[in-house]
Amino acid sequence: MTSAIDTTVIAVFSLFILGIGVLFARTGKNMKTFFAGGEHVPWFIGGLSLFMSFFSAGTFVAWGSIAYKYGWVAVVIQWTMCLGGIATACFIAPKWKSTGNLTAAEFIGERLGNKVQKFYAYIFLAVSLFSKGSILYPVAKLVSVSLGYPLVPCTIILGLLMIAYTAIGGLWAVMVTDILQFVVLSAAVLLLLPLTVNKAGGMSTFLQNAPEGFLDFTNGEYTWGFILAFALYHICFIGGNWAFVQRYTSVPDTGSARKVALLFAGLYVICPIIWMLPPMLYRIINPGLDGLETENAYLMVCNLVLPPGLMGLMLTGMYFSTSASANTTLNVASAVFTNDIYKSVINPKASDRRLIQVGRMASWAFGIGMIGIALLVPAAGGMVNVVLSISAITGGPLLLPPIWALFSKRLTGKATLIITGLSLGLNLVFKSVLPLITGSGLSRANEMLLGVLFPLILLIICEVYYAVKGQRSAEYENYMALRRQRKETVSVAGESADALKQNEFGLRVICFALAFTALLLFVLCFFTTSGRLELFLIALTITILCLIPYRASKKLRIKMAQMRAVETL
Repeated sequence: MTSAIDTTVIAVFSLFILGIGVLFARTGKNMKTFFAGGEHVPWFIGGLSLFMSFFSAGTFVAWGSIAYKYGWVAVVIQWTMCLGGIATACFIAPKWKSTGNLTAAEFIGERLGNKVQKFYAYIFLAVSLFSKGSILYPVAKLVSVSLGYPLVPCTIILGLLMIAYTAIGGLWAVMVTDILQFVVLSAAVLLLLPLTVNKAGGMSTFLQNAPEGFLDFTNGEYTWGFILAFALYHICFIGGNWAFVQRYTSVPDTGSARKVALLFAGLYVICPIIWMLPPMLYRIINPGLDGLETENAYLMVCNLVLPPGLMGLMLTGMYFSTSASANTTLNVASAVFTNDIYKSVINPKASDRRLIQVGRMASWAFGIGMIGIALLVPAAGGMVNVVLSISAITGGPLLLPPIWALFSKRLTGKATLIITGLSLGLNLVFKSVLPLITGSGLSRANEMLLGVLFPLILLIICEVYYAVKGQRSAEYENYMALRRQRKETVSVAGESADALKQNEFGLRVICFALAFTALLLFVLCFFTTSGRLELFLIALTITILCLIPYRASKKLRIKMAQMRAVETL
């Protein structure tokens, strides 16, 4: 049971984050500013937001469970995300930006046809509900166990809070809170690690008493085959996930899109080591956890070493890291529904005001659906099983064909539907049907390899077949004509000014949010019983970091002043 100060920390940060969403309620005046930040988001903001969008309390629950049971392999698995980020930076992110599309679904519609767009949009929305619903579950579980409240009310209340500021504020509200969540979470984990090392008797004691194979790069069912498959999967996921594509398209140019992915990759070199060491150390402190109990390893080590106040800070970081991931998906799911279903199919003549209203309602609808899925996760075998199963079944079939279409002149809409349908069907057979018939299924490694390699092989066969025939896709020719027309269209100056104004405001809010966070950490220094010096240094560092968004906002103010001066001439 946490103290009153822990509950106060969680409540203060929660209300502050909700207030940030309210601040952005009137800044998004049209689809581009509400869902894409007017395509003027600074790359370092986009990169940190991408990082936090990929991250959640599931990292602590799912990967923390793997770290506790198998050790260093949990770090190695997450390093595959770094490889995915590098591949995306080199090849994929600039391609997405160069399309000029607001969403990945919009690109799919223009490049592969409306039938493919609708097919992908409906599947994406369904998969988003399941994947992000499963991510809401662990943070509700963490808060429930820590505060002693029932799981179901915790899931509902936390889910509603996560939905609120996305529906109110749009992309910038999500990104500002992403930055704040990154800072809070980093502060919490950096405080946890030295306290855990000390509790375990030091790193030398840990290295001496670690179980056999605990520090190996592979362990148990997580073989080199699984690592290879997961690396291939993350190239697809980081390069093609619709929520992440939004980060590449919302920055000013292709160079900025590349930097977004590179920043993500750089953070995934260092952070997994810092995250996974506490549950690995806890294996030495308490080796008796088994089954689904291992999902509580991170929470247990936090309860063991963190004093009042810092425990609340850790829970806040876990909770809001999950909200970052869920809210990114909520934002892009509502964008897909609004832009690619409502606007394209239901009401093509809808005004900007009406579209933003629909987007906000869609955020609430999808968010409530996520809460419902989160309540069902325990019946599905726990967090690890749900996350890896969704990844294996849907990752390759849904993400590879659109990425392929970014580069291919021959891929057709019909071929895309066939490849996606066959791949999804085969994955479902091997995941769900085969175990019922034979009593056993594929290993984790083979499950992941099948999910990525089968659609990849089909795409290669398709490309070679049309190359031999000397055919280019008619959809590709139509798409190139649309791109030429888009380049010839002069952007409206007022829209650019609105975007710059919104982004300048967002940077000022980030500066204020960081300062507010630093102030709260300075206050916590007077209440915590251990880690006081470390907490003070972290708060001081955050205070200095306020200069980065402050200077960026000053540059935007100068740019807006120059634009106004040109307009008056």
